[in-house]
Amino acid sequence: MCEQCGCGSTPGTVRVTDSGRTISSRPAAATTVEVHAALLAENDRVAAHNRAHFEEHGVLAVNLMSSPGSGKTSLLEATLDAAAGRWRIGVIEGDLETENDALRIRAKGVPAVQITTGQACHLDAGMVHDALHALDLHALDILFIENVGNLVCPASFDLGQSANVTLLSVTEGDDKPAKYPVMFRAADLVLLAKSDLLDVLDDFDPAKARRHVRELANPAPVLALSARRPATLRPWLDWLEGGLAAVRAHPGMHAHPQGHSHRHEHSHGHEHPETAPHSHPRAADPA
Repeated sequence: MCEQCGCGSTPGTVRVTDSGRTISSRPAAATTVEVHAALLAENDRVAAHNRAHFEEHGVLAVNLMSSPGSGKTSLLEATLDAAAGRWRIGVIEGDLETENDALRIRAKGVPAVQITTGQACHLDAGMVHDALHALDLHALDILFIENVGNLVCPASFDLGQSANVTLLSVTEGDDKPAKYPVMFRAADLVLLAKSDLLDVLDDFDPAKARRHVRELANPAPVLALSARRPATLRPWLDWLEGGLAAVRAHPGMHAHPQGHSHRHEHSHGHEHPETAPHSHPRAADPA
């Protein structure tokens, strides 16, 4: 696993259970916790710098997270088609190897920078900062950051993004929010991807997936869509429109899924005007 994020021994308690019976329980190594905390502190410093760049240019930066194969790149392709001429869009792609996804995005006429992480199972703020040198933020309205496919580690690393969007493919199981709470608790929006397959699947219940998100005390919208059915993308596009308007109306504010907002402090040498707290506009959440 990734040595950078320490995912081999996450801070907290490691438990082994069988049918609810605890077989063993032990704390994670303290030395690993200390190193992990130091890494996150440095990451947060760079993330604040990235966020300052996004705010200065009025760019909505969306961190797309999901497991591998859930359809992030396909959703981006469909979004680019549906939003053609509406926004100026750029993409940062994250994978362990290959430039395959960036090539797919560039084929749509959109600038895309590929980050290959080698062994790291997530993007971090430093990687994104390096990628920003290859993009002209003056020429962008929305920047999509497609994180490495992983339902664990990406949620722990702030990239400086305006919002987190988590995809859950209907082929993965409606209990994923319960199994991977950190990822879904961090989401400002949950997208049930590949929803066209619900026509042939009988083991995924959107209502259960939505309930599991709510059980995490996360009020984020949960929207079903399909990259193969453009009509289903409208609530997603509306959400992006609202997010972009909010970023430009209230620079320096970031809404958290739990419903509270705070101003990010920066050390980049200039001040932002004070603005009233706000939350990202929530698209309608079909019950």
